Amino acid sequence: MCELVQKYNVPGPRYTSYPTVPYWDLDSFSGKKWQSSVLRAFEENPSEGISIYIHLPFCESMCTFCGCHKRITKRHEVEVPYIKAVLKEWQLYVDLMESKPVIKELHLGGGTPTFFSPEHLKMLVEGILQLGKKANDIEFSFEGHPNNTTKAHLQALYEVGFRRVCFGVQDYNLTVQRAINRIQPFENVKNVTEWARQIGYTSVGHDIIYGLPFQNCDDVEQTIIKTNALKPDRIAFYSYAHVPWLKGNGQRGYNESDLPSSVEKKAQYEMGKRMLTEFGYKDVGMDHFALPTDDLYKALVNGTLHRNFMGYTPSKTRLMIGLGVSSISDSWYGFAQNVKNVEEYEDLVAHGVIPIFRGHILSSEDQVLRKHILNIMCQFNTTWSEEEEQVADFQKIRDNLSELQTDGLVEIEDSTIRVTEKGRPFVRNISMAFDLKLHRKKPDTRIFSMTV
Repeated sequence: MCELVQKYNVPGPRYTSYPTVPYWDLDSFSGKKWQSSVLRAFEENPSEGISIYIHLPFCESMCTFCGCHKRITKRHEVEVPYIKAVLKEWQLYVDLMESKPVIKELHLGGGTPTFFSPEHLKMLVEGILQLGKKANDIEFSFEGHPNNTTKAHLQALYEVGFRRVCFGVQDYNLTVQRAINRIQPFENVKNVTEWARQIGYTSVGHDIIYGLPFQNCDDVEQTIIKTNALKPDRIAFYSYAHVPWLKGNGQRGYNESDLPSSVEKKAQYEMGKRMLTEFGYKDVGMDHFALPTDDLYKALVNGTLHRNFMGYTPSKTRLMIGLGVSSISDSWYGFAQNVKNVEEYEDLVAHGVIPIFRGHILSSEDQVLRKHILNIMCQFNTTWSEEEEQVADFQKIRDNLSELQTDGLVEIEDSTIRVTEKGRPFVRNISMAFDLKLHRKKPDTRIFSMTV
């Protein structure tokens, strides 16, 4: 296994989209084309419902492991103007639609969503819901910071429909916490987890990261033991993505020499995966584990598991609207990303402009390849048709898969590929075989994190 780790530990996408952002065709994209693609997706199946992701970028302090877009401030007077801008942006999208949208999924991410007061979060969500209606099988979730999530936060969001929350744990070792500037006692995580369950949340998740600076296998082991004591319904067990060339000073609070080697990281992952399995968690997909009673695992079993810019979700909506700075939307036929500066975002929305600054309209080939990458990511197998072979170069894909097949990571029979148990940790590498854009034009500089 160590030899495979060394061989396949290369920079690669996480495939929350295909094509990936660096390969978007910006020249042929326009706001008009984007709006048409949104309307098309909505009109084709308005009863399917839509997903909404709201990016709340503010944090009171910088966590140096974080690769997300954020604004560091302690000025809470920024809350209301930002919420008003998000609601205005949502109004601009609703104006495109011919009927009231059915909201199936809503996720609050960040930044730190719980930077906002409970009252303001409730005001935001109620404003979103006024322009739409809840689906019967809604999935409302948010990311909570254990240090500042209060019982009032949990109660307020529960009252407007939230039943799932995910808390960022990362690691319980104090040395690691100091390195990533995230001092977070176990008691804080225990409190918020128990409050959520007392209030009635049906799915509580914890995020754990391996490969952090100064982290070793003992640290990961102790973190997972403590996590299991609280028995969250879902666990995201992420590899730390070290991309300081993309994130400026945010990830430069330590040296590369402080990070575990790829072999050490793989040992952390293998040990963590074994422990989680022994504790009763099921491997849902890349990075994600869930108890058999959780909807995420049930979705894997019944074939409805989906992956998008929010990560893995139990069901699919073709239309996902991203609101707020830097958010990415997905109309199934195209992608669009919002501007990243808060002031520019608020100004554009105030002038009635949907605040996108780049995007991509999918070609026929893009749509075919996206389908198969999603199948690999969500079901660990895929089958292509003769018609699809006329659209995309599947001979090239077969060639890309040949070495993976030799190494026992995939099985190929006719036009079907299956990821083996041995191959699951390398699902990013397997998906890369289908990424014809990446193979046609290798990046000149490093733009992706390492796959291991």
